[in-house]
Amino acid sequence: MKEKIMDISIHLFDKKGFTETSIQEIVETLGVTKGTFYYYFKNKQELLTDIHLHFIEFLLKNQQQILEDESKDSKEKLRAMIHMILTSIKDRKKSARIFFREMRNLEPNYLDQNVKKRDQFRINMQALLEEGIRNGEFDDSLNPNMVTRGILGITNWSYYWFDPEGDVSEEQLADIYLNLILNGIIKRE
Repeated sequence: MKEKIMDISIHLFDKKGFTETSIQEIVETLGVTKGTFYYYFKNKQELLTDIHLHFIEFLLKNQQQILEDESKDSKEKLRAMIHMILTSIKDRKKSARIFFREMRNLEPNYLDQNVKKRDQFRINMQALLEEGIRNGEFDDSLNPNMVTRGILGITNWSYYWFDPEGDVSEEQLADIYLNLILNGIIKRE
């Protein structure tokens, strides 16, 4: 039942927004009582926190698998990580939108645990870039912290506009992003 509450809430939060969705709407959509809701969640803040944690923990788990893959070099791991983010947008679009859009609605005591995990994702990506610099795969004149934030800015905002059913697949977009990140947009002679 907890998963059902989360699934319906993800749908309603995506459609109407967190603040505009009431607990009453959630339970009515499910056909259960408010008591059922409160059995699993103290309040809407805890529900939103769980939705956020579920999404970022999914990303962290997949990111860790990519980082531990010794058969790939840093460039291949970076591409895999970009692709994983884009695939999560395809497979979990509503959760991704809620993660990025509704974080502003989390109260400080609920936000802290989400921010730590989000920061861990960024730190892991930065460590990959630093490894690539040490291995001679990436330019050592660039600031890894700023490059990491740039990559995340490009990929994370894709949830807002990217349509995996459109003209460009997540595979193709991952390649476009990787080419942009590694080579820029300057025409080569």
